[in-house]
Amino acid sequence: MSNLFYIVRHAIKEKSIGDVDITSQGIKEAEMTAHYFKELNIDQIFSSPLQRAKHIARIISHFNHIPIIENSCLRERANWGDIPDQTFDEFVDLWDKCTQERDYVPPQGDSARMAGDRLAFYLSDISLQYPESRSVIVTHGGLITDFLINVIIESELQKVHPDFINVQTSLVKECSITIVSFQQGQFKLIDFANTSHL
Repeated sequence: MSNLFYIVRHAIKEKSIGDVDITSQGIKEAEMTAHYFKELNIDQIFSSPLQRAKHIARIISHFNHIPIIENSCLRERANWGDIPDQTFDEFVDLWDKCTQERDYVPPQGDSARMAGDRLAFYLSDISLQYPESRSVIVTHGGLITDFLINVIIESELQKVHPDFINVQTSLVKECSITIVSFQQGQFKLIDFANTSHL
């Protein structure tokens, strides 16, 4: 048997610096996402500590009566506001550099490869603690693609998009659900960034 992970990107966030919350539209989409999980017999919910992830995790938790386990392993590789006085354009430039150079470590945060490894190790650990379980993982778009590029072979990712690695930033929509299984030390991509529940 395997573990199943439903990896959810946070809902639409406020356009501001720092640890921002989700918008009113984001709340609506979070509620639709929560309804999706009602039929799936989820065992546990794990969330990034950032507000935009915690808010949707709380909504999923409320609808499904499952407690949340918060862990910093699910934070984004970098967040606008981590570096004092950083403009949004400077943040985007830094983000793009990290995406293109996967081993580049920004002044604050992790390289893309380190972030992807962080999520892979955490999901492996969950599999050990909760064998043969179904988990919702509420996290961030960049971390999702960092993880997939680390653990899924490129030919599989190219079935999702022929230029997956170069366009990854645009592929994971808010409240989308990516499903992966983990069995005998191997991750398998089952579904990617699905938004049919919205």
